This record gives sequence, structure tokens and C-alpha cells, in this order.
Amino acid sequence: MLVLSLLLLSLVRAMSQSASKLPFEISPSTRSGDPNHIPPTFPIAPFHKYSGNPILRPEPDHKFEEAFLYNPTAIVLDDTVFILYRAQNKELQSSIGLAWSKDGVNFTRLDHPIIAPTEKYELPGGCEDPRIVRVNGTFYVTYTAWDLVEPQLALAYSDDLVNWTKVGLVFPGIMDVDMIDSDVRVPRFNHSKSAAIINEPDSKGQYHMYHGESLIYHAVSTDMKHWKPDPVTTYFASPAHPWEARLMEPGPAPIKTRDGKWILFYNGVADGRAGYTRGSYSTGQMLIDPEIGNKPAKIDHKTGKERPEARNGPIARLERPVLVPDAENEVEGQVNQVVFTEGLVQFKGKWYLYFGQADSELGVAIADVEPWHKEEDKHIFQKTYGQKVMGI
Repeated sequence: MLVLSLLLLSLVRAMSQSASKLPFEISPSTRSGDPNHIPPTFPIAPFHKYSGNPILRPEPDHKFEEAFLYNPTAIVLDDTVFILYRAQNKELQSSIGLAWSKDGVNFTRLDHPIIAPTEKYELPGGCEDPRIVRVNGTFYVTYTAWDLVEPQLALAYSDDLVNWTKVGLVFPGIMDVDMIDSDVRVPRFNHSKSAAIINEPDSKGQYHMYHGESLIYHAVSTDMKHWKPDPVTTYFASPAHPWEARLMEPGPAPIKTRDGKWILFYNGVADGRAGYTRGSYSTGQMLIDPEIGNKPAKIDHKTGKERPEARNGPIARLERPVLVPDAENEVEGQVNQVVFTEGLVQFKGKWYLYFGQADSELGVAIADVEPWHKEEDKHIFQKTYGQKVMGI
């Protein structure tokens, strides 16, 4: 039995190769995205988990990722998928690693981190949960800086994915609310996480960010480096369903639809109702339009007042998640009952959704590019304020 276990371990490690440098040089002129990209309709679904998950595990030979490896973001460059992921050593300090693949599932990893904790606001906990976007040839990564006091959103940029310049904290001194329970919200100070950025400016030249770890909040920027958050009272979205009732966190950069709107994948935590395990993390989708904020706000006909979410809020969202923790290594791990999505790319005619499994390993789920328009599944789509929608 011991011999068999050692052979299996050797096989797993052989399947996951490492290298000291990238497979090719990346510059601002390197092509982004799939050359045959097809804009989606809402929603992108259904996703099926890859049978070979996990696609990446911790690597004992690399100290920075010897304990856990999870929560990847992704981007396609010159027909190659690159993922940036959170890696932890045995002291549970986090760094950000890099890996690449020609088929979306078999990866070679860089043997050292690309973003490591060096600043006071990052120490000793580290740099967590990256989300990548590319604008005008420059890569921008938001990540969580963790000083073991309060997690704070930080930003870095790069031209080549390897050498990064840290901008610093995005929202120093910001206030939000902590979801103690589905109906209990407590104000908190200097707490910010989980930012997804739209990679195109709106009609006013503003870039849009969706961030938060409770409610989802909104911010704008004209240069991608300096961000102005909306007031905490004008949150972008709040929980609407049992699977997301405890908190909501944005996932990967939004994907543009065929008619110019955007699909935002996000993660939610369940409150124990409707068959969802209390505390479990799942992944859903909402349809958003940053241009709505440039139009007059809508009035709630029942109250005669402006709706809290109406100026910038989601157009529609799924009533049910597209990804839930059900595999053995998602139900049990460093944190039980977790699938956490931060990476989504279209690659060679498929959607690849990259996610963390129980804060321990890294998995992928795959969907067809063709629109999902099954009549019997209409009930899973919900327009904000109750109207049913499909394929907007």
C-alpha cells in the first residue's frame, strides 16, 4: 500500500512541472484573449467540473507553496492560459504564484512567486486572492494585503506578468459593513477585499470596479491606479438568495456580452436555508451595465424613493449558483465547503472557470461557448425586483 501511495504521489508531481522562466517573453504587444472569441449571452452555463481536478496541488519543493494553493485568476496570452494563484507556506503566509498551460488543464508553474509580501500592510499574513485585468497592454492585479489586523485591497501592475510594481492600498480608511448574519450588519473600518475590474472605460472615460466582502460595492477610476469608491450607503448589490445570504464577493473580471452589457461572476456564502450548508461558498452570476450609473436613478413605486441598488445595481442575477462544493476535496480541506472562483477565460471554444477547492487546491470547470437557452431552466434566472429574464 505504501509503495502504491508513493507511486501515485510521484505521478501527480510528474504531471505538474515547474520552470524558472516563462515559456515566451511577454510585452505590451503580446496578444490577449482567444483569437476566435465569441461574446456570450447571459448566463454562461452550464459548467461541468473537470474529471482530473485538482489541476494544481501544493508543491513541497517550493517553500512558498508547500502547504496550500488556491483561488486562481486567469488570462489568455498568445494561445496560452496563464493563471496567478494564491500560495501558502507552512506558516500560512500567502504569496502569488504563476503557472501556464497550452490546453487549459495541464500546467507548468514558475518555481518562485511573482508577488510576495514586502510592505508593512502585507506582513505577516501576505498577499492573497489575485484578480487580473489587462488595459492598454498593462496588467493590473488587485489582491488582499493581510497584516493580521484587517485585510485591505491592494493593487500592482506589470508589463510582463513577472516583474510587478506595487501601487499600494486602494481604499485606506474605507468603511463597509460586516454581515454577522443574513439580517445583522455591523459597520467596520479599514476592511476591503475582492475587486473585479471592467477592462473598458465607459462613455465618460471611467473604469469600473466591483469590490467587497459582505455587500458588493462600486468604485470608479480614470487611470486604473487611483480609485474613488461610492459611499458605503449606496452599495451595488446585496444578498437576494439563501446561497449568498451571509456575504458576497466579486470573482474574475467581468465578461462583455454580445449587446454590450457585462457578466460578473461572484462568490456567496450560504446561511443554511434552502438546502445549502451554512457557511458554504458557491459561485453565481449577475448581469451588470456600468452605463446605468450615467442615467437618472429609478424610483421605487411603492415607497416613492430611489432604490438603493437602482442607480448602479445588477440588471439580473441567477437564483441558483453555477458551482457548489460537492467534490471530496471541496467539502473538506483547510476551509470546508468551499468553491471560490476568481478566474474565467474563453479558450479554444470553451469557457474555463478556475476556482479554489476548500482553500487547499485548484480546480477548473468547463462550459460550452454556445448560449444556454433551455426552456425548462428559465426559473433559475431572476431580474432584479422580481422580473424573470433570459439571455439578455
